Amino acid sequence: MRVWQISSFGVDFLEFAERPDPEPGPGQVVVRIHAISFNFRDLMMVKGLYNPKLKLPRIPCSDGTGEVVALGPGVTAWKRGDRVAGIFMQNWLDGPPTPNKVKGALGGDVDGMLAEFVVLNETGLVAIPEHLSYQEAATLPCAAVTAWNALSAGDVKPGGTVLIQGTGGVSIFALQFARLKGARVLGISGSNEKLHRAFDLGLDGGLNYNDTPDWDRWAVEQTGEGVDLVVEVGGVGTLPRSLRAIRMGGTIAQVGVLSGPGEPIPLPVILHKQARLRGIYVGSRQDFIEMNKAISLTQLRPVGEDFPWSQARQVLARMEDGSHFGKLVMTVG
Repeated sequence: MRVWQISSFGVDFLEFAERPDPEPGPGQVVVRIHAISFNFRDLMMVKGLYNPKLKLPRIPCSDGTGEVVALGPGVTAWKRGDRVAGIFMQNWLDGPPTPNKVKGALGGDVDGMLAEFVVLNETGLVAIPEHLSYQEAATLPCAAVTAWNALSAGDVKPGGTVLIQGTGGVSIFALQFARLKGARVLGISGSNEKLHRAFDLGLDGGLNYNDTPDWDRWAVEQTGEGVDLVVEVGGVGTLPRSLRAIRMGGTIAQVGVLSGPGEPIPLPVILHKQARLRGIYVGSRQDFIEMNKAISLTQLRPVGEDFPWSQARQVLARMEDGSHFGKLVMTVG
């Protein structure tokens, strides 16, 4: 089979290689991959910034979908032809995270999905919603589950207000899920064109932070007292403004580290606002299943751009320059 693998760090060194076709062992399933999607984590992994001690060679990418083509002894959960997606952390099936559960992340701890075939334990898969294509469903395992759990952390209710940062995969899923919950959504972006596209998806208010850097003040003005939840993808560079943008008792769901250092974290604001800061590291298999129920019930469709299998390096470069909207997807084969 053909794979893309990290043999040495750097996007230009991502290697198209041949490996033996996998055979399933007891309790394992072989999946023919039809589509994968990229996350910022994948870019950091390829560049050696996520884990400089990563054991190489490694097949990257946590997110992929395909069909079951072979079953190992004892497999009862799946049959040939089932349409499935891999879960991000192969050991986190249910309940709260533990150090052991968060091991086994695809494309990092173990080989990922950027291959024609993968072999996974039968518990490391979920069925994908029937109305979605393989390409659409490939966007779900990391970004969508992360957004789903970010809204859960904020206990978002109808009439509440959510602030999203940018228009990448997690942020657009957070917009879609928040609208499903009946919440109002505000968004910031450095691109007016991207804000217009977000308005088409249901964004209620948008601001270009290049034109108006004080977006925290804008968020308070839009709501009167601040937003209920910020889906925080920037990191230390945006966290101070996120803290000032929330209402008293509001929540920041910290899901990303896209920005560099900024002003010091305003600890008095955390105390005064009694802010809740919750780290979100994707979620469990059960979270994925529950999210898929909501996606199926509402017929929600993910937003992304599709590329051919041969363009892995170009897609990673597009992610690095930040020009994409939603998810970057690649059709395998």
